[in-house]
Amino acid sequence: MPSEQSPPATFITTPEHLAQALGIPVEPLQAVHAVYPLRVSRYYLDLIRQHGLPLWRQAIPDPRELTDSVGLTDPLDEENLSPVPCLVHKYPDRALFLVAGECAMYCRFCTRKRKVGTPDMIIDDATIAAGLDYLSRTPAISDVLVSGGDPFMLPLARLERILKALRAIPSIATIRIGTRVPCTLPMRVTSGLAAMLKKYHPLYINTHFNHPTEITAEAELACARLADAGIPLGCQTVLLRGVNDSPEIIRELLYRLLRIRVKPYYLFQADLTKGTDHFRTTVDTGLAIMRHLIGHVSGMAVPTYALDAPGGGGKIPLTPAYIRRLDDTLDFTTYLGHDCSYPNRIDL
Repeated sequence: MPSEQSPPATFITTPEHLAQALGIPVEPLQAVHAVYPLRVSRYYLDLIRQHGLPLWRQAIPDPRELTDSVGLTDPLDEENLSPVPCLVHKYPDRALFLVAGECAMYCRFCTRKRKVGTPDMIIDDATIAAGLDYLSRTPAISDVLVSGGDPFMLPLARLERILKALRAIPSIATIRIGTRVPCTLPMRVTSGLAAMLKKYHPLYINTHFNHPTEITAEAELACARLADAGIPLGCQTVLLRGVNDSPEIIRELLYRLLRIRVKPYYLFQADLTKGTDHFRTTVDTGLAIMRHLIGHVSGMAVPTYALDAPGGGGKIPLTPAYIRRLDDTLDFTTYLGHDCSYPNRIDL
């Protein structure tokens, strides 16, 4: 009888295994892996084989990561905005709570490329306790974004303990979770996970799809389980050169998101993260895409195009220029390019 073989691991985490799986040279992968971590789920690897470059670029280490002379190690100044480890308090009423140090896939354009998936990202019971203590002592914070890493990579019981502790803080009104698992490892979104999350409303989830081909039957099922649990779903797409930097691709992505009950929320200009400069587009590219969207697709499908300002300045919306003059009359151009005006003077 043939001997039983162990099923393949869920993730590929070494350059050698990735090179073998894709039939590519191992040396460039090893060079990048010496600096930045590597993880690709076998689910996403199958999508790469089917759809090629737009997904390949997001997941497979690229030697250009090592030659970036523009990017910053901590572009959003998160470390200096952390009153306690793994909690970022940038805005008056919101906080970012980092509760997980790993993801289902280490995206090559990650803002926290400096530490996610590395020994430098230390998250343990002590950091969780310190974060919860700070939140309980800071009643101005009414909204908490739970992120990491990816919170959905935590054991179910640990994630629930964190959510239960947050919900016990009276000043916290809303909890948000940032996760790319519905895209990169959708089978991890089980009915049990959805049932647990349902207990902690008002709860919101922002997920992350960058290309239409990432929206598969498995991703749709994952999002359906969350939506059926009453959780509003949003998507934070990143504008990436060579991945989705065309109006046609973004338009198709946005409509596919609506079909799986995910509201397009942000289209982000890529951050100035060291090792990711080859992904950046010009802002002009993003504004041109928005001009192709506004008025031409359902308002439900139109995200906010935004830049997260370097140095911790916060998110800045970027909008195509429609206003030509503003005083007693607002003179503007419609989405079709027609001149129009609106009276702006009010006599009291």
